[in-house]
Amino acid sequence: MSVPHESMRKLLVREYMDGFRASSHARVLRCLTDDVTWYLPGQPTRHGKREFDAEIENEAFEGSPKLTVARAVEESDTIVITGEGEGLHREQGPFHFAFATVFDFRDTLICRVESYVVPLP
Repeated sequence: MSVPHESMRKLLVREYMDGFRASSHARVLRCLTDDVTWYLPGQPTRHGKREFDAEIENEAFEGSPKLTVARAVEESDTIVITGEGEGLHREQGPFHFAFATVFDFRDTLICRVESYVVPLP
């Protein structure tokens, strides 16, 4: 039984996630269109690379997050990933969460990110 190859878009999402794990703004931003939109329910929507860049390292947290992707599903111009993560909140301490992120593509780059984060005990 052969293993299906990973699509170029899934490889780009992997690079995006690795960039977040390393707090590497350059790695994350290379994956995005200039007019990218980042929608986080309950937060202001970020428009463009400059606003996106400012949110890569949230000031409420210190260090880089630990992110584990459990699933990646691709259909048409969209990839959805789910997983869990850990971060260190400056005031509240360790923060463990589940996440689902929807990536929409335009050609070979991510043009929209929709992130859902659910705190876990």
